Amino acid sequence: MFALMLLGGLALLVVGANWLVDGASAVARRLGVSDLVIGLTVVAFGTSAPELVVDVFAAARGNTDIAVANILGSNTFNILAILGLSALVRPLAVAQSTVWKEIPLSLLAAVLVGILGNNALLDGAGPNALTRTDGLVLLGFFVIFLYYVLGMAKSSANPPDPPGQISPPAMRLPAACLRIGAGLAALATGAHLAVAGAVDTATRLGVSERVIGLTIVAVGTSLPELATSVVAAYRRNADLAVGNIVGSNLFNIFFILGVSACIRPLPMGGQVNFDVAATVLASLLLFVSMFTGRPRHGIQRWEGAVYLAAYAAYLGLLLGKN
Repeated sequence: MFALMLLGGLALLVVGANWLVDGASAVARRLGVSDLVIGLTVVAFGTSAPELVVDVFAAARGNTDIAVANILGSNTFNILAILGLSALVRPLAVAQSTVWKEIPLSLLAAVLVGILGNNALLDGAGPNALTRTDGLVLLGFFVIFLYYVLGMAKSSANPPDPPGQISPPAMRLPAACLRIGAGLAALATGAHLAVAGAVDTATRLGVSERVIGLTIVAVGTSLPELATSVVAAYRRNADLAVGNIVGSNLFNIFFILGVSACIRPLPMGGQVNFDVAATVLASLLLFVSMFTGRPRHGIQRWEGAVYLAAYAAYLGLLLGKN
């Protein structure tokens, strides 16, 4: 039964990713906005739907360790594993606005979680937790991010396809929107099927909620991002591949953690600081790598291999500590 769920989930992920990339690219061209804007919004928010559902239910049920670990583990996996794999498929050229604005903002988001969640450590008073007030602060940053993306959408036009980019055939706007909706539904269903059996197995083996959240749940809910970014990289649509990851990470922290903290305060500090540090270092590595390869402002294949090695080291440390 588990094997059938896993295989069915993976098949839905592949199909859903293709539909989503096709529909999103078509919408970008029909509306005259860039693939980067679509990647930062429609695709990023859609592929983060599994994290949203998992975190809201986990917070409502009091499983706060899973709620926090899912987001931090997903963001680390998104950068190190998904961008690493995508760069191995095809080197990723990154837009200048992403280098100087969106990536630093995602780094700031990870640092902000560490600051807001360590009241006792920094102030010497109060619990180490993301309180409802902290949740409102994160939601405020999310509104600022949306305002920034809206301004970028108004000022940017979709450039001509770069040489070699594999573009889907032109389709009408209603058909493109329908393709996006069907792709998101397939991604969400596929992620649920793929992760459900694995979570049940890990729970039966007595693994802690935090470790489950950082590994199986985080990877499972990030499968839509993985499928979407790898397919986009294969089609030479780097803006969509990178925008999907950066937008998802911002959405995960500012919106999903913000909503979850408003539902129920989320415990931080202690071992969670290790998880925050991993997310911060992954974001910092992404920013630094924009200036190390040739050409600059991109992720080369060898850098993708470094990302994957870093994620393997992170998993080794995580499992070793637990």
